[in-house]
Amino acid sequence: MSGLQPDSPIPTLIQLHQGSRLLEIHFDNDTECMLSCEFLRVYSPSAEVRGHGAGQETLQIGKELVNISAIEPVGRYAIKLIFDDGHDTGLYSWDYLYYLAQHYESLWQDYITKLTIAGQPRKET
Repeated sequence: MSGLQPDSPIPTLIQLHQGSRLLEIHFDNDTECMLSCEFLRVYSPSAEVRGHGAGQETLQIGKELVNISAIEPVGRYAIKLIFDDGHDTGLYSWDYLYYLAQHYESLWQDYITKLTIAGQPRKET
């Protein structure tokens, strides 16, 4: 999921709502989503978060209030999100963003479960 697949839906709108800490994305196949900055931060495609192979992921904790401070385009296939906690690595390709949109519910629940197992329950904001 790191590169652009030929049949990947392409975003037609990417709009940051900093007040609500949500990134709104519309794709050219009529899929629309609102992804929280926290969700995008904890599922960053960076090596810092994902590691360099299966089982090397690092659980991100304390990201409830993180926000995106800037969005930079990367060619015609991705964006780079710069978070206000200093995290600025990892490219969010169109296919990865679409994957996150399509699997939001299960990925979010997986994150909450991992926090609970680690004894780091998410603080409600």
